[in-house]
Amino acid sequence: MEHRLRRMRAALADAGIGSFFCTDLSNVKWLTGFSGVFDDEPAHTLFVSADEAAMHTDSRYAQAACNAAEGTPWQVDASGGSHAAWVAQRSAAAHAEGPLAIEDSMALAAYRALGSALAQQGGAAAAAPRETGDFVRRLRAVKDSAEIDAMRAAQAITDAAFEHIAGFMRVGMTEREVQLELEETMRRMGAEDLAFSSIVASGANGAAPHSIPGAKRLEEGDMVVLDFGARKHGYCSDMTRAVCMGHASDEARRVFSAVRAANEAVEAMLRPGVTGAQAHELAEQVLAREGYAGKMGHGLGHGVGIDIHELPNLSPRNQAPLEPGNVVTVEPGVYLGGVLGCRLEDFGVITEDGFEVFTKSTHELVII
Repeated sequence: MEHRLRRMRAALADAGIGSFFCTDLSNVKWLTGFSGVFDDEPAHTLFVSADEAAMHTDSRYAQAACNAAEGTPWQVDASGGSHAAWVAQRSAAAHAEGPLAIEDSMALAAYRALGSALAQQGGAAAAAPRETGDFVRRLRAVKDSAEIDAMRAAQAITDAAFEHIAGFMRVGMTEREVQLELEETMRRMGAEDLAFSSIVASGANGAAPHSIPGAKRLEEGDMVVLDFGARKHGYCSDMTRAVCMGHASDEARRVFSAVRAANEAVEAMLRPGVTGAQAHELAEQVLAREGYAGKMGHGLGHGVGIDIHELPNLSPRNQAPLEPGNVVTVEPGVYLGGVLGCRLEDFGVITEDGFEVFTKSTHELVII
């Protein structure tokens, strides 16, 4: 993954930053590209400068990290001590041209510990670090071929799980029963983990985009929103489908048709140069034309990668043009309070001349 380190160093040089202290675990995973090293504990930090790439960890991860670093530019230091003291010493010894930068997501206690450690070093190292927002996350927004392959693999599991769950669901089951079967199926099919806690929202519960599956039983005529994803090779997938139990009401069919039209219109227009705001606005226009103006209420989509929510966003706030390698969801929805909800979500990658959808599951309304 040396190309990621090269991109990071070029970005530091462009920003006039001499060195970077990286603490965000997802950023650590991305920059190193190590596999078989990380769990959920924030036990690892990185120091990157023009001529140094070092990782600080502890004895629990030392062997795995050293094995992963073999043949790469990364040095692994598992000698112990605090992350703050370690990076302060590195910063003082580096004599880099430009300030030390940090992520503004750093915990307040860690920030204070770093300030104290830098002050103890004295000299130029005692200067306050430069705070950055989304510095590495913006680099992560452009995926390489290995990342794209990992997300294709995660989505293949997700598609297969949808086919299974559509044959499993029955009137009378609870939302929670369906959720458990869906999640266990993804694991049986090879998922390392879930991308996020799955949503199974039936009937009126579907009108809450982030409804939590519970004891409500699936009823005849319910539209059921299924939002779920797998994690494979460290990367996430994300998909939503709405199915109907037994039959679909006229309202459900109209809503589904509108949402499908919005999804397919956006996917046909996505390409480099289109902004996230333009994509969102097209979806809103289609839904309004179909009689559901103002019934979505959330952004059209978001980036996906190591984390389930990454940059870029398809939302009114994003005026930046999309570029090749951006991986985004397209998930228009209509939510009718007290009645039903519907969402149709695919995800895929912006290519040189369009949008390649990873999701293979049908866009037809499934009746169970």
